[in-house]
Amino acid sequence: MALLGTGNVGKAVLDRLAGWAGTPRGDSLALVHAGNSRGALRAELLCPADVRHRLLDGSPWQADPALTNLSGVAEALAGNGLAHRIIIDATASGDVADHHARWLAQGIHVVTACKLGLGTTLERWQDIHDAAAHGNTRYGDSATVGAGLPLLRNIRDLQAGGDTIHAIAGVLSGSLAWLFNHYDGKKPFSELVDEARQAGYTEPDPREDLSGDDVRRKILILARAAGVPLASDEVEVESLLDLAGRETRQDGHGARGEDPVVAPPLDALLQRLHRAAAAKGEQLRYIARLQNGRASVRLETLDASHPLASGAGTDNKLAIWSDRYRDQPLVIQGPGAGAEVTAAGLLDDALRIARSTFN
Repeated sequence: MALLGTGNVGKAVLDRLAGWAGTPRGDSLALVHAGNSRGALRAELLCPADVRHRLLDGSPWQADPALTNLSGVAEALAGNGLAHRIIIDATASGDVADHHARWLAQGIHVVTACKLGLGTTLERWQDIHDAAAHGNTRYGDSATVGAGLPLLRNIRDLQAGGDTIHAIAGVLSGSLAWLFNHYDGKKPFSELVDEARQAGYTEPDPREDLSGDDVRRKILILARAAGVPLASDEVEVESLLDLAGRETRQDGHGARGEDPVVAPPLDALLQRLHRAAAAKGEQLRYIARLQNGRASVRLETLDASHPLASGAGTDNKLAIWSDRYRDQPLVIQGPGAGAEVTAAGLLDDALRIARSTFN
């Protein structure tokens, strides 16, 4: 197994592997290559705890910069005589995602939390599936949506069992879930965004969360898994940042001096929307939907009885309507953000592959 990326998720993967040392789980996964953008380590068997120290806490000379060549990562997994070769992509890098199809076609399984493989162009999505079929390999994508929650697995299992999925809807952003679970209209939304950033719930630049692009990629992945091959530009996205821009144009006020993450007009707009929703017993939620072959991502007001209205912390929720769940949807809920749960999702996929047999 090779691990690419030693950020928060990669560190959590190494910690989890270190905790499995001497157990059947740990014995089934042999780490032979680990690297980040600065350098990498390679050996017949790497100690995860030692990797964490040498790559993250040690001196730069302890890692070999030459081993960061992505085309050479496959070489690190060659000739070990093991049943399965697995690359865990714990990065958010488009450059790494560019190699996914090539590795799969070479007979190397890929496990990833990066949405830039299955959640961008339809051509790349097809290339990955074709490469996996050609190489008789698996693409572990459980952590791309819901940080390892069994969302994709349930959608695929329903279809494999002969069910027909009619619609799905979900709260798919852990950061936006936290923001709207905590927003009460009293404290400015901008202050909550700052709190979420300091707590590590958002991307370093929260505008990446507020733009809706992350949720767009996730609903694309879910839609394609549900048998609806949408192109990336076929998702209608209402960005919270766009809401701020429209409000700025309407009231004639804009930011002065610094460019804040959340402009004052958005604070005012969300306060009004919250008051109007609360007066009717409703909740504000940022929802992704797939219905009748169309997908959308937008801020909605939901009745308190709606299956997606309630929530806690960074929980993701997905509701699935199908032949089997026509009147009352199947609802899956759980933590949808965080390095630990994402790392667990990655290693769950790796273990399934390690324990599988292939024709």
